[in-house]
Amino acid sequence: MLERLSPPGAPTPMGPYSPCVRAGDFIFVSGQGPIDVATGKLMGDAEIETQTRLTLTNIKTILEGAGASMKDVVRCGVYLTDGNHFRRMNAVYAEFFGDDKPARTTIVCGFMAAMNIEIDCIAYAPANR
Repeated sequence: MLERLSPPGAPTPMGPYSPCVRAGDFIFVSGQGPIDVATGKLMGDAEIETQTRLTLTNIKTILEGAGASMKDVVRCGVYLTDGNHFRRMNAVYAEFFGDDKPARTTIVCGFMAAMNIEIDCIAYAPANR
């Protein structure tokens, strides 16, 4: 069974996609960026630490709204516009995951004109726990 979810407090999608989809015990979170949900503003001009923190906070909100947590994340994809941001992004990323490190791929790409980071993830969270 598939459930397309738009948890409260999550950023409004900027395109034709669901913020997350639950497929059985897995939750797939669409790529999230540095959106300040209080203002609805994309914070693309902010430092990479701020952009990373906002992005991961949005993912955390989505996961919690779907009945999961950051500890349930099994895989992340991180997309950066500049490889020089990796170290600073990684420091903030570590704050959110601590010892519960998911598998991760980090890719440097140039398609995101309005932001410097996008992160997606997959979580495993049995619905009946």
